[in-house]
Amino acid sequence: MFIRRTQTRCRATGEPHETYRLVHSERIGQKVKQVTLLNLGRHFSIQPTFWPALCRRVLELLSLQTSLFDPDLPQTVALAAEHIAARLLAESAPLLVRLSLIPTPAMSVVNEAAQAASESVSSEPPESRTPAEIYTIDANSLELARPRSIGVEQVGLAAMDLVNFTSLLMGLGLSGPIRAAVVGSIIGRMAAPASEAATHRWLGQRSGLGELLDVDFERMKPITLYRASDALMKHRDVIERTLFNRVHDLFGFETTVTLYDLTNTYFEGTAAANPKAQRGRSKEKRRDCPLVTLGLVLDGSGFVRRSQTFDGNASEGKTLAEMLKDLGAPPGALVVMDAGIATEANLTWLREHGYRYLVVSRERARQFEADTAIPIETAAGSAVHIQRIDDSEHQEVRLYCYSEQREQKERGINQHLCERFEAGLQKIADGLHKPRAEKRLDKLQQRIGRLQEKYHGIGQHYTIELTPDETGEKVIGLTWSKQPKAGSRLSHPGVYCLRSNETQWDAEKLWRTYIMLTDLEAVFRSLKSELGLRPVYHHKEVRVDGHLFITVLAYQFVQIIRRQLKEHGIHDRWSTLRDILSVQQRVTASFRRADGGILHIRKSTQPEAELARIYHTLGLDPLPGGVQKTLL
Repeated sequence: MFIRRTQTRCRATGEPHETYRLVHSERIGQKVKQVTLLNLGRHFSIQPTFWPALCRRVLELLSLQTSLFDPDLPQTVALAAEHIAARLLAESAPLLVRLSLIPTPAMSVVNEAAQAASESVSSEPPESRTPAEIYTIDANSLELARPRSIGVEQVGLAAMDLVNFTSLLMGLGLSGPIRAAVVGSIIGRMAAPASEAATHRWLGQRSGLGELLDVDFERMKPITLYRASDALMKHRDVIERTLFNRVHDLFGFETTVTLYDLTNTYFEGTAAANPKAQRGRSKEKRRDCPLVTLGLVLDGSGFVRRSQTFDGNASEGKTLAEMLKDLGAPPGALVVMDAGIATEANLTWLREHGYRYLVVSRERARQFEADTAIPIETAAGSAVHIQRIDDSEHQEVRLYCYSEQREQKERGINQHLCERFEAGLQKIADGLHKPRAEKRLDKLQQRIGRLQEKYHGIGQHYTIELTPDETGEKVIGLTWSKQPKAGSRLSHPGVYCLRSNETQWDAEKLWRTYIMLTDLEAVFRSLKSELGLRPVYHHKEVRVDGHLFITVLAYQFVQIIRRQLKEHGIHDRWSTLRDILSVQQRVTASFRRADGGILHIRKSTQPEAELARIYHTLGLDPLPGGVQKTLL
């Protein structure tokens, strides 16, 4: 066995180039013929000085005559040998045996006595049974190699098959390697969310996805994943629209409710070349990093209808029209939003374009009359009291909602803020009696102003008086009193207001529709925290957009999986499901046979109870990838 450099030509362009092959010399009569065992490709990077050592290592791996560590062999050569040996077992095992490359008396030697014993205890007639394959092996020679994860990969591919995702990519003209890179990037984001560089390592060194797709990700160049990202961005609108329509047909849900939300992620680095990288309010408190914003329009079922990236300092209230125009939502669709997006300008735009809306009111004044409110039981068994007020002049309805749990939460927050605010005032007052503390009137007024700004409007409920000295320049006394204002969160804790132009629905239907937004926000956290949305390591704008779009696609397929499981009573979040799926591995077990030959078996480990239940629910093979047996 040796490596040969060969001159060949590209079939498409006719351009000459060099390629590398693993070959073996076979004597036929008086002639010696070189037989190609494996095409190593044009990008084979091992230096020629290491080729003999590489070939010896491959033979050792095939014949189980290897040590765990060879200090004289570079790591790159050792990894290449493992990769080549695995490919030979998968692709060229019959050729290896025919050439007697690994000395063995026969390709398959069956222990006749054991086979006879097996047949004697079986009640089935011999002609109806699959012949048993029984070998005498040395149990102490067992070696386990090349463990690769297979669980998330199988369910991810199954979700893609449900919506014919691969055929969609083919219809868009994507080549085979690019399609494989797209699928690998998305499933990599589902299984091990990270950067594209880390995903490339995961595909080649930890994942069994290549075996399910019959793709060698170890030979795939990292640039292929970036080109796949570029290809996805080129066809983004078509992919989003087609995928949503297929999901709609698959589950048959109604598209009458549209939810809109924004989130942002931060860059590792300055990202100076990206115009969207701007400083803004980070939802991860990363004020030290530039940001980019992702806007999503979702259906009430939780699937993404449209996504778009904005500048990191984009205002929530100024992005709605851009996202919803050209959306193609059905006439009269109901748009549900939180208060950050529900500006008067956005509500006017929705009315003018025929949309209904249900939003959290931005009005600061609170009111609630318990006598006219009706109780509604929540899914958790608690009660929410709703007071409905119709506004015939503006053709709107307002729901003032109160819950005891919300009141307890807000009272705790209010108490904490009041205590911190009063502690700040007390600190200023104590300073008036210290010799070197600040006492100038204008400076103390500034300190009190900053204190009021810091504690989110709590200062409006306090009357604060500064007593100046005779000169009017210094303060000699500070007093305050707490006087909660009517219609505020201190006077009406636990109350919030919903606002809608859907006047025909009753109060309970409106409230339960709004609760879809809060439920969906919990699902939406999966995209933010479980699918690698944060941080972003790219600097180019198109690559940043591609990174976020891959995360959105991964979210779509996670939703398909979770929706199927929920229909059968499995309600786990994706991080829990991923942990269960990741237990299953695909492993090669190698034994030395009694006749001196080698038996290699590659198969998946048996699924445990939780994983078996998931596979049964989804109708999937509990042993993905099948069984590969090689006799040498």
